[in-house]
Amino acid sequence: MPRPPGHGSGFEPRRREIIDTAAELFARRGYAATGITEICEAVGLARGALYYYIGSKEQLLVEIQSAVMVPLLATADAVAALDVRPVVRLRLLSELLLEQIVQRLDHIWVYEHDYRQLSAENQATLVAQRHAFEDVVAQLLAAAVEAGEFREMDVHLGMLQFLNMHNHTYQWVRPTGRWDVAHLSQQYCATLFRGFAAPGYDPSTVEDETARYRAAHPDLPRLSMVTAAPA
Repeated sequence: MPRPPGHGSGFEPRRREIIDTAAELFARRGYAATGITEICEAVGLARGALYYYIGSKEQLLVEIQSAVMVPLLATADAVAALDVRPVVRLRLLSELLLEQIVQRLDHIWVYEHDYRQLSAENQATLVAQRHAFEDVVAQLLAAAVEAGEFREMDVHLGMLQFLNMHNHTYQWVRPTGRWDVAHLSQQYCATLFRGFAAPGYDPSTVEDETARYRAAHPDLPRLSMVTAAPA
């Protein structure tokens, strides 16, 4: 939903606030069980004013999904294009994915549980975005196989293993919990890479190599550099 003409700089921050509040409500109560009246009360707007910012209840769901996938997909593409070994790119991608999960727990919960509430057209857009991200992971796994870092494998199955380990983190992780994003990514990748490793390849070198690459490239792609444009 493009910004209506003639609105000042305060329009988009207020709109983002409404989307974030809706994400919290949907995560707590479910999309179907949360009415427009409850959203209006939470953000302090009358129904007409709410629609002025958003357009419809489903548009809120679209925006929540976009807030997850648009930055993640853009950053994943940038990471995949880096000039460094595939295993390092996978390690960087792992941390970006976990960062998005931890930073946007409410959005992720809605993303995982309520996407079937979308219309067929909006659902198709989301599924296409998911497939695009899956393709990035699969291509990096295939590159690691070609580079001799990973054994021969079914890269589609490897992609599902990679994503399943990461994607279910939202069910138990807490932003101020026992393990931070970097530690989780290190542990996840250590487990996965040991299982994927080709004979003669030592995956324990990945952490040091990733740290050296980060130090030499302080401008690495970050999620904070990308925001979802209004849908």
